[in-house]
Amino acid sequence: MSMDHSHGGMDMGTSNFQTTNSELARDFWYIVAGVLGLLAITRVVNYYKSTRRLRRQAAKSVDCPTKPSNGFLVAWATMTAVVREVSYPQLYVPLRGFAWMTPPPLGRVIGLLIYWAIIIYMMTANAIIKDAYFWERIGFRNAWVTVMQVPLLYLLASKCSILGMIAGTSHERLNWLHRWVARTMFVTASVHGWHFWTQWVRADFVEYELKLMPMVKYGLGAWAVLLWSLVSSFLPIRRMAYEVFVIQHIITACLFLWLVYVHVPPVAQYNVWFAVAALSFDRVSRSVLLVWQNIKFNPKRGNCKGGQRIGHQAQVRAVGDSIAVITIKDVHFKWRAGQHLYLWMPKIGLAESHPYTIACAHQLPDTCICNSIQLVVRKHKGFSRRLHNFASKAQEAGKKEILTAFVSGPYGMPPRWDIYETIVLISASTGASFTLPILESVLHTKQANCTKRIDFLLTAKQGEEIDFYITRLHEFIERAKAIGIELLVHIAVTRGSPPPSSGRGATNIEAVGSSSASSSGSNLDKMMAVASSENPSSDVEKAAGLTPRRTMSNSSTDSHVHQSSVRPDVEAFIRAPVEASGGETSVVVCGGPSLVSRVRNCVASLSDERAVHKGTGAQGIQLHVEEYSF
Repeated sequence: MSMDHSHGGMDMGTSNFQTTNSELARDFWYIVAGVLGLLAITRVVNYYKSTRRLRRQAAKSVDCPTKPSNGFLVAWATMTAVVREVSYPQLYVPLRGFAWMTPPPLGRVIGLLIYWAIIIYMMTANAIIKDAYFWERIGFRNAWVTVMQVPLLYLLASKCSILGMIAGTSHERLNWLHRWVARTMFVTASVHGWHFWTQWVRADFVEYELKLMPMVKYGLGAWAVLLWSLVSSFLPIRRMAYEVFVIQHIITACLFLWLVYVHVPPVAQYNVWFAVAALSFDRVSRSVLLVWQNIKFNPKRGNCKGGQRIGHQAQVRAVGDSIAVITIKDVHFKWRAGQHLYLWMPKIGLAESHPYTIACAHQLPDTCICNSIQLVVRKHKGFSRRLHNFASKAQEAGKKEILTAFVSGPYGMPPRWDIYETIVLISASTGASFTLPILESVLHTKQANCTKRIDFLLTAKQGEEIDFYITRLHEFIERAKAIGIELLVHIAVTRGSPPPSSGRGATNIEAVGSSSASSSGSNLDKMMAVASSENPSSDVEKAAGLTPRRTMSNSSTDSHVHQSSVRPDVEAFIRAPVEASGGETSVVVCGGPSLVSRVRNCVASLSDERAVHKGTGAQGIQLHVEEYSF
């Protein structure tokens, strides 16, 4: 596995193919720059579209400001609808234990196929010639094709992502491409090494080559590290001990760069330095962010308890057997609904930092420090289990434990939520940590707001999983009524007894009257199906795709709030508000892979059925997905 082949002939071996190979490597980055430029232009046009909508809404010049208002925006909306219909569908693998093999959505698959077509072309263009240099030519070519991808691999892994800043997306939404670029690199590196190795075997030259060219051993080491990274990143292995995976992945990333550096000739080492620069920029930016957000020179100690110079005071409260709510006080940064941060609590995990969605969009009322945030953590293994156990023991002992927490973020670049006429929010269990702040941000915005209707679906296996969210929904219901936004809340608990009906703090939500309440209630039979009493162990995620067997009988049909112990028909839930909307609809889903794939396919099918922006008058349906993954 050497980019420079043979003793005494290194320079000659390289010069034979270097010009073509280096030009291909340069062209690869021209293509990357072109794609980024296209995404940046798309971002600018969408920004223009959004600001135009908000201006029209503020001027109250039209009833539906989210409809395209000129020929350019009509054409843009049609092109956007076509791209959405192609990119949203996803095949879900329902086999128990193999759901992790679910392929990416169709849009990502198409993007990967295009990427692979470019890579395959560069691997083979003018290289497959049956002559004396056949093996060497392909070996050198694939060495360049491999090393040219190294900077892209590290750019895609950055949390302070330069690519994301240009394209208008966040690091976690680029991570899937990071993994697939690494897998592609493994293939090209294998082709590179196999052709050289075959040439040496044919010439009975293997042992001599290994002794004469130490860089070959470094190349084999880099290939082995790449193989290990590929295997260890598969979801089942990654989940066995996620904290261990993160630590070893950082070590192997640094080791891989060093091995590649000592393996490749000086003429190709700029790729390694490019990757080092990307890695260094990310780490330095994150370190600066960590220090700035967790060190306060003048903490607010005079007003009340909660301010401290280093880190933040955090209170942890256990809710039931599986949920912990963390309140972090006195944060001095702003955030947007849908963003997340990394949490480090040394007393719970000395060397562990974990990402959690910020579960509120604005400052929390009734907290001793005005700018506090909350995180909702579901118990799994490791850190989350220790956190829940700590909170449970403190509550049993009647103690109010205060922990020191360090935060880094916020990360994520969620879209604007107030530029759609209708918003459909779908979440399973703690997925409401993502959708509830969106609801809150739309209801509390002080600027022009295009939103007229919001449908909120919250599903869970156990009522205790959503206790925290339902308490907060009371405030939002009153707020929506005050500002004239139609808010319909649907709560489905599919295992155990339904939540009791009691006062404001209970898990049942009282009805909110509305002029169109009766019509929304009449659609409810289409929206809910299959009582949990028929299948008490039903899974919310899997149930979302089942065919209805009977309708619900315990919902309120004279309000915008519906509570049930049945499993939701997601397709009907989405269809009702989309068909009632006069403008563009945004569908937001946060849950597991089965729920996410179901919503993806539903939105794509509904958009195609209604011929969105293709002359029927049907308006666009935007989809935003957040999926449980780590």
